[in-house]
Amino acid sequence: MAEDKTYLELSEEQGVSHKFYEVTVEGTQVTIRYGRIGDSGRTQTSDYPTPEKAKAAAAKKIKEKTRKGYESAVMGVRKKRPVTRRQTTSSQSTARSAPVLWKFDSGAAAFGIFIGESTCWVGNQDGRVFALDFQGQVLNQFQLPEGVKCLVADDVWIYAGCDDGNVYDLSGKIPRLAYEIDENVDIFWLDIDDGLLAVSDANGQVALFHPEDEFHWTRLSQGKCGWMVRCDRHGVYHGHTKGVTCYDLEAGRVQWHRDTQGSVLFGWQEAETVYAGTSNRLVYEFGKQGNEGAQCQCDASVYSCAAAPDGKYIFAGDNSSSVYCFDRAGTRLWKLGTGCGSALSMQWRSDRLYLVTTSGYLACLDVSESAIEAARSGNVPQPETLKAPQASGTPVSDRLETTSEVTEGVVVRCIREGGKLRVRVESPGYQEDWNVQFPRNIREEGVRYLVSEIRESSRSGFYRAYGEIKKLVD
Repeated sequence: MAEDKTYLELSEEQGVSHKFYEVTVEGTQVTIRYGRIGDSGRTQTSDYPTPEKAKAAAAKKIKEKTRKGYESAVMGVRKKRPVTRRQTTSSQSTARSAPVLWKFDSGAAAFGIFIGESTCWVGNQDGRVFALDFQGQVLNQFQLPEGVKCLVADDVWIYAGCDDGNVYDLSGKIPRLAYEIDENVDIFWLDIDDGLLAVSDANGQVALFHPEDEFHWTRLSQGKCGWMVRCDRHGVYHGHTKGVTCYDLEAGRVQWHRDTQGSVLFGWQEAETVYAGTSNRLVYEFGKQGNEGAQCQCDASVYSCAAAPDGKYIFAGDNSSSVYCFDRAGTRLWKLGTGCGSALSMQWRSDRLYLVTTSGYLACLDVSESAIEAARSGNVPQPETLKAPQASGTPVSDRLETTSEVTEGVVVRCIREGGKLRVRVESPGYQEDWNVQFPRNIREEGVRYLVSEIRESSRSGFYRAYGEIKKLVD
C-alpha cells in the first residue's frame, strides 16, 4: 500500500525553535513523528474508518502546523543544534570559606538537586543522576539520554527533567518515561504537585499538564527565559526576565504579577511564600497572595536560593562562588565561599545546606550556628572529596520482568481509548473508570501488569503507580 508523507520543519535562526513534524498517511492509518531536528523524535499513530478520513485528518494537522510557521523541508539538510543550556560564569569567592563537610564530584556542571528523608539526589549535564546517603556515598545511579535540568519530588516520586524534552520517574530500579512534553515546549525548569506538571521554557511560556501529559493550559508571560516555576494547590508561580507571575490552576488566569529589577534566575517555595533570586543581586520574597516580603541583598547575581521552613533563614548563592544567609527580615547574617564553584541549585535540611555547583559538585555545608561562628573565625573542617564511580548508571528502558504470580500487588490493564493508551485497575476495590498515571514507554495495548502499589491522587479522580512493575503472562 502506497504511503503519502509530508515533512515540515520550524527553525528560527535567533530563536529556540528547531523542530520537525512529519505526517505519514498509509491507508486508514495516520502516523505523526515529531521532535527536535536531528533526533528520532516521538511517534503517534491513529486509525480512521476510511482512507478519505485519514487524509482529511492529516491535511488538518499539516494546515495547523503551517499556520504556526512550519515549512516543507528536506530531512537531513538542517543539522541538530545543541540544546539550550544556561549560560553561567563563576569566579572564586574572596569571602572566608564555608564549613563544607563533604563534596561529591559528579563529573559535570550540575543543576539538579533534591534532598529527601534519607537520600541526596544530584543530576548533571552529562545526564548522570546519583542517589547518595548523607555521607556522600553512592546508593544508586541512573543514566538519562541527555542533560538533567532539574530534579523534583512529588510525595514519594522523584522526577528528572531532561534536555531531551522528557520527564523521567526515578522512583524504581529503572528510569521510566513519565511525561512527554509537547514539541513546542523547551524545558528550562519544572515542578510537579500531585501529578500536575508545570513547565517553563526559554520563550517565557509556562504550561500546565495533566498527569496523562496532556496540556491543561499554556500562557506566554511578559518576559523570556523562565528559570523559575513552582506550583502547589493554589497556583503556578513563574519567574522570568520581567518578574514573577502567579496563575491559577484551573484556567491559567493571572492572579498577580510583581516586577523585579532584574531577571529571575531561580525560584524556591515554602508553604506560604515564594522566593526569586535575580540578576540584580536580590532575593525577593513574595507571599502566595502576592504581598511583598523581605528583600535580601547579595553582592553579585543570584544563581540560586532556598529557605528553612517558615523562612526562619533565607539562603542564596551568587555567581562568585559565595553563599549567604539572611534572617526573616532580610538582614544579612553571613557570607562565605563554597570553594567548589557557584551554586546553581540548593536546598536546606536539618542544619545542612546542600548545593550543586558549576564545577559539578554536590556539597554538604554545616550551617549550624556553632559551625558558622567557627567558619567566620577561619576555623573550618577539611572537607572529604568523593568521586563519581566510573561505571555508568542504569539507562532508561522499556524492558520489564515477567511474572505469572499474583500473590501481592495490584493488577492493571492497558487499553486503547480514543486513540490513546490508558491504564486502568483490574483488581477489586478500585474505581474501574479512573486512569492510572503509568510509565509511557512500557504501555502495550491489551497487556496486564502487576504493580507494587496503586495510590489514589490527593486531588482524586485518578491513580498513580508506585514501585516495581512486572508484565503479567499466562
